[in-house]
Amino acid sequence: MLKKIGRLFVIKTRFEACLIIYALAMGAMARGTAYLYQFPGVGGKLLMAACSGAVFLAGAKIFDCLRHEKAARAAAAANPPV
Repeated sequence: MLKKIGRLFVIKTRFEACLIIYALAMGAMARGTAYLYQFPGVGGKLLMAACSGAVFLAGAKIFDCLRHEKAARAAAAANPPV
């Protein structure tokens, strides 16, 4: 039963990854907007840029991991264990 629940939290396709990245971006931009109100000027703009930069890094890592897992599955299918 726990395996079935655990499978819900695994990103399997690029579409699911895009949905996750979109949700991360929405939260990061909301936080960045709050930073602009709390810290007007250059400090707020730098913090907002850091929030958006974190989403770019996380999105790249998610896509990279999906590509790696797909290649690992292909290699395992091509070379079955003896």
